[in-house]
Amino acid sequence: MVSLLTAHLGVSAATPVVEVYKSESCGCCAEWVKHLQANGFTVKAQNVANPSDYREKLGIPQDLGSCHTGLVNGYALEGHVPASDIKRLLAEKPNAKGLAVPAMPLGSPGMEGPRKDPYDVLLVQGNGRYTVYKHYN
Repeated sequence: MVSLLTAHLGVSAATPVVEVYKSESCGCCAEWVKHLQANGFTVKAQNVANPSDYREKLGIPQDLGSCHTGLVNGYALEGHVPASDIKRLLAEKPNAKGLAVPAMPLGSPGMEGPRKDPYDVLLVQGNGRYTVYKHYN
């Protein structure tokens, strides 16, 4: 019985908490939060006057901006980053600022609609440079 409880607590303690900074009126931000929750993340969403302030504070270049910014285990998450890429980031633990999906591409998590546009998830380095972490068609 004790080992079962310990195992359960271990799983709960390992669940990453994603802090999300978004505007109150943004519907796609709320949908991205639901996407994260559906994929096992605990989310603390905060409505803020200017989400771009958090993007700047976390070191994500403004040209990679989207409508919301997140933070998980010290990594910034800008825009509609898929949960699978966040899980990969947390498993690999690269020396980087975080991940970004610039703009608001249709078909990305929280931006589902009549079509799916190709988009890239970018791995942002400490110097602001970035590389493609994953491409979606």
